[in-house]
Amino acid sequence: MIRVESVCKSFRTRSAPKREFAGKSGGSRTAIDAVRDVSFECKPGRVFALLGPNGAGKTTLLRILATLLTPGAGRVWVDGIDAVARPEAARAHSGFLTGSSGLYDRLSGRETLSYFGSLNGMDRDEILVRTAELAQSLGFESYLDRRVGRYSTGMKQKLSIARTVLHDPQVILFDEPTSGLDVIGAKAIMDWIRRSRDQGKTVLFSTHRMDEVALIAQDLAIIHEGSLCYNGTLDGFMQVYPGRSLEQAFLDAVGQPSGLEDPS
Repeated sequence: MIRVESVCKSFRTRSAPKREFAGKSGGSRTAIDAVRDVSFECKPGRVFALLGPNGAGKTTLLRILATLLTPGAGRVWVDGIDAVARPEAARAHSGFLTGSSGLYDRLSGRETLSYFGSLNGMDRDEILVRTAELAQSLGFESYLDRRVGRYSTGMKQKLSIARTVLHDPQVILFDEPTSGLDVIGAKAIMDWIRRSRDQGKTVLFSTHRMDEVALIAQDLAIIHEGSLCYNGTLDGFMQVYPGRSLEQAFLDAVGQPSGLEDPS
């Protein structure tokens, strides 16, 4: 379960100075509201899709859920744990796939998983079992002992996902999970997400692929300029825009001046 309650996050940026007024300050500082009073809930056994145009606040929100950022206001619970008050405990119950892999080129895939398994407090036998399971289910057994520096983009993405879920977390956060994958690789990831859902895990993923949302998501939130403009079921969203494709409905939603209600 993920519960987000009235979360806000702002960043301070320095504007370019005007020579005649800048003085020693080097320019003024401006606050940018990346996330504005966002609330939603992701339930176990369901897939929750987070959509929004570039710069909408999706990645900031995911980093808050992963405890990499602290919200300026609001509360977050991950698998029943207060993620703001107890970030280390929340991290132990979640896995986060970021937009960048951050893998070590000189290690093999197997060595990479062994290293990150140790960081998560797993013993050797647990790591061996999970490595074999994930290599088979994600389809990278044939290059598990190859150095990561020789991996293709898609191969690195599969290894990154395996690293994310190696400790078998109950909550999984994915930022563009099929990025860089071909059709076969993307299907393997979608199948794996379905299995995770069927095992009762909570899956939240951010994507620009509307076809992926239509295939596996039951719940949906759309964020635009830091605020939610929809939060509800995918079926309920499509009822708001009858006769439109998901892509057309999304484009209409981000043009709305106020939030939409799920009619279901």
